Amino acid sequence: MKRSVDQALFAALNEVVDPVLFHSLRTLGTLRETKLRRGVAEVHIGVPGPDYPAESELRRRLLAASGEEVSEIVLNLVDLTEDERSALGAKLAESTPMTAPSAAGRDHGPTTERPNPFADRSSATRVLAISSGKGGVGKSSITVNLAVALAQAGHSVGILDADIYGFSVPGMLGVRYLPIVLGTTIIPPVAQGVRCISIGFFVDEEQAIAWRGPMLHRAIEQFLVDVHWGAPEFLLIDMPPGTGDIALSVVQQLPRSEIYVVTTPQDSAERVAKRMGSLAKQMKIPVRGVIENMSYLETPDGSRLTPFGEGGGQRLANALGTELLATIPLVEQLRIGSDEGAPIVASDPEGATALIFAALAHRIAGLAPTRIFRKELTLS
Repeated sequence: MKRSVDQALFAALNEVVDPVLFHSLRTLGTLRETKLRRGVAEVHIGVPGPDYPAESELRRRLLAASGEEVSEIVLNLVDLTEDERSALGAKLAESTPMTAPSAAGRDHGPTTERPNPFADRSSATRVLAISSGKGGVGKSSITVNLAVALAQAGHSVGILDADIYGFSVPGMLGVRYLPIVLGTTIIPPVAQGVRCISIGFFVDEEQAIAWRGPMLHRAIEQFLVDVHWGAPEFLLIDMPPGTGDIALSVVQQLPRSEIYVVTTPQDSAERVAKRMGSLAKQMKIPVRGVIENMSYLETPDGSRLTPFGEGGGQRLANALGTELLATIPLVEQLRIGSDEGAPIVASDPEGATALIFAALAHRIAGLAPTRIFRKELTLS
């Protein structure tokens, strides 16, 4: 009888999803042993290293899955050996099938290469490219708060910080640990329920990035291919401002992406943002909506000031043939939260601004995924 209870507990805990590696313990093969004694379950699990960052969350998930007979979890984390780490990385990489090599691959390097999982037509991940015509409109703050709002609504979410020259997402999101490297596979860190990768994890904070187009393209490619995202429902791309090399690389490598343009109410921001719409049209990528930031400043007496003018977001939406999805107020706490790694939707979830982001997330999640039609794919 005791053995059957232990076996049932092992089976139940084996289905728990590791909060760092995004897969069940059964898939990962990391649940080593369980013992139940007087309501206390002793659980041994293999982890990538001594600084496993989600012990308390893993314990919470184990307790929730263990059943009424378990009142406490004693969790023993066992460091994987280097060979075990490499094998685990290979297992995760193999979860995506291999593709034929590119022309370049035939002349240099291995005979097979990993595919870009988000370019595959079978991918269920919606790729949201958060863009702007110019810097200074709060695009990264919008990206981070929208991502957290989607996660709070129960969706699995990742952010790729594609603003290579001006990376800021890890700090805004409040990421507290570095990516985990398992052989040739990179596991993105998680903060506020959101997976995140950025060049900021691989260079010093004050180091200038002085790369030309091919290196920028390769960096984006590695973020998509070598990082094990775990098939999130949404992948948000924090795009660099404008329509330069990185923007072209992103839309080329992610042909199924949806573009959302961030602007402010002022005329100059609106006019510049139209260029992003022009690029999207050239690349046959749909612009799904406009988000107007710094729309108004609410005073203590309830009136609203519009220091950056009015109507730019709606004019831009009209020009691009899309919708104005949200108007975000000019709020000091939004800026403070970005500086301190505490997004306003997490630090003040019931506040007016957080509720606007929650409504925006709900609206975007409710949009049907884009369907891309290309003439070369039509049947005769």
